[in-house]
Amino acid sequence: MHPNSLHARDIASLVHQQTDLDRHSREGAVLIDRGEGCRVWDTDGREYIEAMAGLWCASLGFSERRLADAAHRQMLKLPYYHTFFQKGHEPAVELAERLLAVAPPGMTRVLFQCSGSEANDAAIKLAWNYWGVQGQPQRRKFIGRTRGYHGNTVATVSLSGQPHMHQGFGLPLPGFVHADNPNYYRFHEAGESEEAFSARMAANLEALIQQEGPDTVAAFFGEPVQGGGGAITPPRGYWPAIQAVLKRHGILLVADEVICGFGRTGSMWGCDTYGIEPDMISCAKQLSAAYQPISALLVSSRVHEALLEGSRRHGTFGHGYTYGGHPVACAVAVETLKIYEERDIVGHVRDVAPAFLRGLEAFRDHPLVGDVRGVGLIAGVELMADKVARQPYPAAAGVGGRVQAACERHGLIVRAIGDRIAFTPPLILDHAETAELCARFGRGLDAAWAEMQGKPDLAAAE
Repeated sequence: MHPNSLHARDIASLVHQQTDLDRHSREGAVLIDRGEGCRVWDTDGREYIEAMAGLWCASLGFSERRLADAAHRQMLKLPYYHTFFQKGHEPAVELAERLLAVAPPGMTRVLFQCSGSEANDAAIKLAWNYWGVQGQPQRRKFIGRTRGYHGNTVATVSLSGQPHMHQGFGLPLPGFVHADNPNYYRFHEAGESEEAFSARMAANLEALIQQEGPDTVAAFFGEPVQGGGGAITPPRGYWPAIQAVLKRHGILLVADEVICGFGRTGSMWGCDTYGIEPDMISCAKQLSAAYQPISALLVSSRVHEALLEGSRRHGTFGHGYTYGGHPVACAVAVETLKIYEERDIVGHVRDVAPAFLRGLEAFRDHPLVGDVRGVGLIAGVELMADKVARQPYPAAAGVGGRVQAACERHGLIVRAIGDRIAFTPPLILDHAETAELCARFGRGLDAAWAEMQGKPDLAAAE
């Protein structure tokens, strides 16, 4: 590596996020140079199908001119303004109206931020505000789920059930507890149906709430599909059973739609797909198709009424971000929502999803694969050493990383989350690209399997 090459300069200057920094310091990064549709090219000219839409977010691919033009027009007209101190601007108003028009029933107001992390962090604060107004300030605790993911702020990392994001940072904070990971394939008992598994998950949640004290719990956060856990779809009956427990104790429900929102599951919202009735909804990523950093927190009428009452008591609503509701980001998000409607992106997902899911499910017979599950254009492939006993590979073997690397060598960018391989391609993926995606994945699996033969350290974990 030449000391003045882009790769060397990258190593010498930039701290990469969610990266093995020691390994990166020795090997360097794949640096992406350009994109078109569902494909990207690195600085060495290698082409890839981007089966993760970047970070679950580039829903319209990497070359949507209408979004670039919308940003340019807004930059020329009003490049920045805020929504503090009773000020505002038209793009924020129009985006809020459009969001509420397509939101699940019950959402009445919108707060804008710059990331999903900030949206969920705001939801934590608003839950505390809500219970303070109700005269129950002792409700300070939050329940997330093991392998759930809600962001990177100190609070949202604590809410997330991701051990690698807690290690070395002194997290999680007190008051953040975690319910079970609803991965039916990995954790169901012999002969246990999906419905029975869901009932057990709900019973365990009830026990956790009783242990913590029902009158101390402010809210439960859940992704309709657990993205950062490896694209884990909920088993049958899961969300109705969970919601019944929460309603029994009056606990707020926050639906984290940062990954699922705007068509990913084959409906506009994951809440629509699974019958979730939340008090707040966080969304980001596909809100602007990743062309601008923006997120939104949608709140129900009872949460908004609490905000009003809190302001009557305390004066100014003391919350906000400098770039929250940025006019350029709002303008791009408005154009994104227009494209979703005009091109019937949700209908397109429903058309392509069966072939996408069938193509991946065909790998159930591969010697590396234990399970495949998905909905819409999100899926997780579980790698397993012993399929019958459901015994995983040793974590130290890094089998997921081996498969990810092999896929990249065959022109496919996927995400290894432990030993689950996640797929969330751009929503514009067509049938031909679906077939090519699956073909490249097959070549990656075969290459990884061939490399693993004869290596005793890859036996099933005990």
